[in-house]
Amino acid sequence: MHFIDKLPWSTVLILCATIGLAPFAPPHVWEKLQMLVAGDLVAPIDIFDLAMHGAPWLLAAAKGLRTLQAGRA
Repeated sequence: MHFIDKLPWSTVLILCATIGLAPFAPPHVWEKLQMLVAGDLVAPIDIFDLAMHGAPWLLAAAKGLRTLQAGRA
């Protein structure tokens, strides 16, 4: 968790804007989430693709929670 605390928000936002949204029309992560909900996310490449495009968003969520927790302490 120390890594997440030391990571600047600017880096996290750049990762979300590039890897998290690429390709931009429509965002690839959105397509993969729709496949997941529909039960069509079965191919290993699609699962890997969701992990790669979703990781920046999970990092942003983790950093946001850590920031909120630090503000309450």
